[in-house]
Amino acid sequence: MNIEIRKAGFINKGAELMLHAVCQQVRQKYPDALLAMAPIFGGGNQLSEPYTAYFKQAELGLLQKAYYPRYKLQWGDLLSFFPSSLLKMYGIVLDKDLDVVIDTAGFAYTDQWGDASCLELSRCCKKWRKNETKLILLPQAFGPFTSKKNQTAMKIIADQADLIFARDSVSYQHLIGIVGEQSNIKIAPDFTILIKGMLPNDFDIENNKFCLVPNYRMIDKNNAAQSRAYLPFMINCAKYLLKRDQKPFLLIHEGKDDLMLAKQINKAVNNKMPIVKESHPLKIKGIIGNCEGIISSRFHGLVSALSQGIPSLATGWSHKYKMLFADYGCSQGLLDVLMSEAKLYQQIDLVIDHQAKIELRKILLEHAQKIKTTSHLMWQEVFHVID
Repeated sequence: MNIEIRKAGFINKGAELMLHAVCQQVRQKYPDALLAMAPIFGGGNQLSEPYTAYFKQAELGLLQKAYYPRYKLQWGDLLSFFPSSLLKMYGIVLDKDLDVVIDTAGFAYTDQWGDASCLELSRCCKKWRKNETKLILLPQAFGPFTSKKNQTAMKIIADQADLIFARDSVSYQHLIGIVGEQSNIKIAPDFTILIKGMLPNDFDIENNKFCLVPNYRMIDKNNAAQSRAYLPFMINCAKYLLKRDQKPFLLIHEGKDDLMLAKQINKAVNNKMPIVKESHPLKIKGIIGNCEGIISSRFHGLVSALSQGIPSLATGWSHKYKMLFADYGCSQGLLDVLMSEAKLYQQIDLVIDHQAKIELRKILLEHAQKIKTTSHLMWQEVFHVID
């Protein structure tokens, strides 16, 4: 059986964490299945760190799905003229060879990213249906869909997909508001909760206790007022945590833009905070799981924290953050970058106070156990459809 894992990646550590989670679950169920992944493309249809991505795919035992979006005639169409034995020799999988496509896009199908992703998936859907390839969209955020192009594309996707899981009730409403209620559209939580982290041997637990995770999306995906306020807000968080001797550090969850923000935050506090740049997503989850607390603007940084009972605060730029905190019974943890300094410090006090942390950890772990059970049930549905 040939299975493509779609929309995963290696720059965004949330996307890479989802990739590891899918590989783990699928290989446990289907040890003989061949897993494939298409090349990762950056802006302007240019390959994004192609060799790095290639070697990371190879390390995970992933075959190469033939794909290049610049041309209407895909590489797969051209390579179909080559002998199948030759393609197998080079580890190349064509669309026509796929039995299942598992889409792991965390948040791609929405007006907030334009219409390219929705249109591309709708075109692929028709081809996969013709080839009798099953399509499953694992839990992810959807919408809103005000664009006519996106609405039309999502109707095609909903009609062709075997299973679609919205990650929250808002995403679900965005979907059924366009396509209506359908038996193949369901709600399930983020599935990375089932994969365990690992703590790097060289990580300094004693001097890195409170984690700050910046996110450049808070600047380029927010309104003007919130964009301007974000960096000063994060600097205030850092200053207060240092003042309270919480031993804060900065953790990079994606690429150079987040690193740039981390350096600016650190410069504002006279470079008193370590900047941790860990490349392995399971080690990032392990680091977060050993923290005393976290203030994160990255969604999967928050999932890794909340699911391990780590007291968490967040800023967010889409509905997915609010719904995540609601899932864990701590909606008060979502912060407004425009809030006053006094209010911010009160919120931080709630996650650094010893007794409050004990009570919060208990609440988070109780919700995490329920979410794990729901996630196992989701995988059972996925495997039922595949079987």
